[in-house]
Amino acid sequence: MAARKPSLTLGVEEEYLIVERATGSLSKVPPPGFMAHCREALGEQVTHELLQAQVEIGTSVCRDVDQVRKELGGLRRTVANCAADHGLALVAASTHPSASWRDQQRVDLDRYRLLSEDFQAVARRLVVCGMHVHAGVEDDDLRIDLMNQAGYFLPHLLALSTSSPFWEGQETGLKSFRPTIFGDLPRTGTAETFESFSDWSSLLEVMRATGLVDDPTKIWWDVRPSAKHPTLEMRICDICTRLEDTLCIVALYQSLLAFLYNLRGANQTWRRYRRLLIEENKWRAQRYGVAGTLADYGRRKLVPVAELIDELIDFLAPYAEDLGCRAEIEHARTIVRVGTSADRQMALYHAALAAGADAAQARKAVIDWLVEASLDGVPG
Repeated sequence: MAARKPSLTLGVEEEYLIVERATGSLSKVPPPGFMAHCREALGEQVTHELLQAQVEIGTSVCRDVDQVRKELGGLRRTVANCAADHGLALVAASTHPSASWRDQQRVDLDRYRLLSEDFQAVARRLVVCGMHVHAGVEDDDLRIDLMNQAGYFLPHLLALSTSSPFWEGQETGLKSFRPTIFGDLPRTGTAETFESFSDWSSLLEVMRATGLVDDPTKIWWDVRPSAKHPTLEMRICDICTRLEDTLCIVALYQSLLAFLYNLRGANQTWRRYRRLLIEENKWRAQRYGVAGTLADYGRRKLVPVAELIDELIDFLAPYAEDLGCRAEIEHARTIVRVGTSADRQMALYHAALAAGADAAQARKAVIDWLVEASLDGVPG
């Protein structure tokens, strides 16, 4: 029986760092009224994350990328305004240029207490933020099929999103260090391949019955069937500092799923590759970002990310046109040309050092840029 055509409605979650406006340091314990202020303004669309220096927001179910643009811009601006009223600022980046995980304070909620108890120092080190994109795929088996196929393309999206080149105040040499920290948790990284939704459900039942995992939201793969909604949730990306970059990735993901669904309608499928091979490309995306190369397994050679992104845009263009997000996917060429947040952070850092700043002053220059750039293109 033919699968029901997916709605490909969208929902986006972003996690932000909250910093002291004067110093740029993470706000270990924000003023008591800050989250209450956010809640008053945004209701259930804003929540805590693991650490008190983090805030998570989520859009409603959006029909298209244009609605995501309006909602996400409004959410960023509102949190930033609430922060400003308390002497704080919002930073959209996956790591902080100078913070130490040892200094951070956990949010005192049951979920986070249990997480800290289960994973100990591994959980305490999670001073990282990400973005998650949900796309509506209502047919259960289709959701699994698209997950199996989409994995090949996820390193491309990670390369476009990199925003975590620093850790513990040090240059890591990677454009995205967040997956390294998050990857210390179990059940992370590249998703397994499943034959059907029943196959996926059987895995969950085994994990429940053995007491390994009592909640499927604790499977943190780079793409996963949502445990709460009929969506396929993409989780591989760093959070983008610039809103336009976020919208580009949302549009690419939505268009990609439309493309893969169309292949299925033509009795075709994108070739599945071994997890090891996808993980190799993920590592290259982390290490080099858009300036590097990824393996093209069809051609069996390394290809510049710029060339692969051009190819991706070309074959997704008809689907993006139908979905009303052609301009947003084309923005990927701009990201490749001007660089990601990570590229800009490192350029600013080294420029400050060259101009005579010490390392702390250079990191502060990066933080100041992050505060400003996190609201670039966000309506006032």
